[in-house]
Amino acid sequence: MGFFDIPDLGSPLFDSPLHLSKVKGDKLFDYVRNSDRVKFNIFTANDPSQDDCVDPQYTNEDLEIAGPREKIFFDPGKCTCAIVTCGGLCPGLNNVIRSIVFELFYHYKITNILGIRYGFAGLNPAKGHEPVQLTPAYVDYIHDLGGSVLGSSRGAPDVAVMVDELERLGVDILFSVGGDGTQRGNYDIYKEITRRGKKIAVVGIPKTIDNDIHLIEKSFGFETAVTKATEAIRCAHMEARGAYNGVGLVKLMGRDSGYIAAYASVAINEVNFVLIPEVPFDLYGDNGFLETLRKRLEARHHAVIVVSEGAGQQYFKDYVEYDSSGNKLHGDIGILLNSEIKKYMKDKGVEVSVKYFDPSYIIRSVPATAGDSVFCNSLARNAVHAGMAGKTGLLIGWRKTVFVHIPLDKVVNIRKMINPEGGFWFSVLEATGQPNSMTNQ
Repeated sequence: MGFFDIPDLGSPLFDSPLHLSKVKGDKLFDYVRNSDRVKFNIFTANDPSQDDCVDPQYTNEDLEIAGPREKIFFDPGKCTCAIVTCGGLCPGLNNVIRSIVFELFYHYKITNILGIRYGFAGLNPAKGHEPVQLTPAYVDYIHDLGGSVLGSSRGAPDVAVMVDELERLGVDILFSVGGDGTQRGNYDIYKEITRRGKKIAVVGIPKTIDNDIHLIEKSFGFETAVTKATEAIRCAHMEARGAYNGVGLVKLMGRDSGYIAAYASVAINEVNFVLIPEVPFDLYGDNGFLETLRKRLEARHHAVIVVSEGAGQQYFKDYVEYDSSGNKLHGDIGILLNSEIKKYMKDKGVEVSVKYFDPSYIIRSVPATAGDSVFCNSLARNAVHAGMAGKTGLLIGWRKTVFVHIPLDKVVNIRKMINPEGGFWFSVLEATGQPNSMTNQ
């Protein structure tokens, strides 16, 4: 198999019920062929500064394009599908659920669609979370709501228990919606199914407001989170401008990747400092953040600071805790900065008024924006096409304006991060005017 080749359950023998075209140029949508590919890296110089997703080992690799196939593996009249949403809440979860159900029911004529309750916990019979039967009527209006109509949770039961439950329920295709932790669990499920020799397709759909899933350019929920985050930043800016030496401090989600903070700051263009996990900074010293902030206040008498939750973790070396998905929890950088700014400015004899904003859960619990809704719909429908074709152990991804299939083993155990030498981070520096470095080295 090639580097990005997708596993399958066997030869697809059934004709697709979609009745699409096989003729180029007839102005009708054509079936996608497995030979239809897109280059992973479009940059001729393989310059990683141009793309946070570039890795030299992928220079000559290509990806299978997602979409409906002419032949499918599962008989629609006998197929049972299941949907599970895992991890933290995220805008667009209900959109994805609804679009999967609509595609299965109306286009593939599949009526047995199960909703697994409360994440992977719903695949543990001991929890007592019986699945719900999903129908178009059940999901008709859920896209207007935030959260997940199925509920969600972090962590996972023993993988053998989950696969036993999938077998008991007669599931043929499992659609797992979640971030990096979910896709790790999804990959474990796929491996156990493969070990048992069962014909169950496992298809992942990328969900994370942090936008930190490896190899893909965008995950659903991110656009909505950025849009909502700008509202908090706008309020912080007004608070900062409304006081002499006013400081608006906003902490946003971003455990290991600062995409929300960076994108929201560029979008609103009223932020003076963006602190993210990927770019180190010192608090103290002549070139440190606090002294740089003092100089900003001396010159302009107001400042807006946006910080990712995972930034500055060197100041919490003794804080070691993990959530149920195995993600390392972070010390609260927002509270630390709030305290240290006041203390430092007092020691320097500088009057300051700090207003602290922490909208973390607000930005992940709202309904999806129109742009995210469109993206959710496309991810969901392409996931259904992949599953029905018998493809398994894959994630539906987005690269270079194309929906593609990415093997699960290529996205687990590594996160996408902002490249400090990249063009996007340079745009953040230009938008904020902050120094290229706030370290003393």
